[in-house]
Amino acid sequence: MKNMSLLAIIVVVIAIIGGFLFARAGADTAVDSQEVIADNFGGDVNDVQKVTLGLKNYNYWPNEVTVKAGAPVEITLDQSVVGCLRSFSIKDFGVNKYSKSPDEKIVFTPNKKGKFRFSCSMGMGYGTLIVK
Repeated sequence: MKNMSLLAIIVVVIAIIGGFLFARAGADTAVDSQEVIADNFGGDVNDVQKVTLGLKNYNYWPNEVTVKAGAPVEITLDQSVVGCLRSFSIKDFGVNKYSKSPDEKIVFTPNKKGKFRFSCSMGMGYGTLIVK
């Protein structure tokens, strides 16, 4: 009888832990699929496309950003972004800047279409820039 009670407790604990891990995995998947379209995406080619990135689950949020080729992009890292994630890089466009505060903008003009990785200088935080 004592062994049956111990076995029942172990099964319940495993079920609870499994459920937690399953729910957590679903939450992380939702984070990975988040996409934002830059402000002024459909506007004139001279209009600045503004993007604000924050920090969620130790990564840039949102982690997919869509912008228009040939139009300037202004990225702001909000106050939630800390540590090495303040050192922002998009190697394909020669972007490599440390932004001390949300007042410092990261400005560049994407000149080619496609999907490009952005990351911190250490590659720990990352995301995708989609240029259309």
